[in-house]
Amino acid sequence: MKIWVDADACPGVIKEILFKASKRTGVAMTLVANHPMPVPQLKWINLLQVESGFDVADNEIVKRLEPGDLVITGDIPLAAEVIDAGGHALNPRGERYTKENIKQRLNMRDFMDSLRSSGVDTGGPGAMNQTDRREFANQLDRFLQQHG
Repeated sequence: MKIWVDADACPGVIKEILFKASKRTGVAMTLVANHPMPVPQLKWINLLQVESGFDVADNEIVKRLEPGDLVITGDIPLAAEVIDAGGHALNPRGERYTKENIKQRLNMRDFMDSLRSSGVDTGGPGAMNQTDRREFANQLDRFLQQHG
């Protein structure tokens, strides 16, 4: 089992939680991003830098993903592809995407997207808070205990 991180949009505080978990457990992790970023100097934590472009990082994650791997992403279409490929997906706020909830999340995303394109200001998610960080850390720990 490996952890893949959709790193361009992943908040720094979430990356720090991931680094600590990987250091503690020795689980291999690859951050996929289209620009350089610092990662701990541990042999099992890597940065895969891809070209800039729409969905380049997402496509690289899906291409390299193996069944059972965990992907950290807030990108719902990417999460759907991960689940279809037999992987697991967790968003930076601690919500697990599953076969049971991903279709609903995709439908809601598409609905909100159509509202935005028709000029409706739908706002966005609030700033990450301590509860979000704690929920993410708890879900990650639970996942690693079950699958690590």
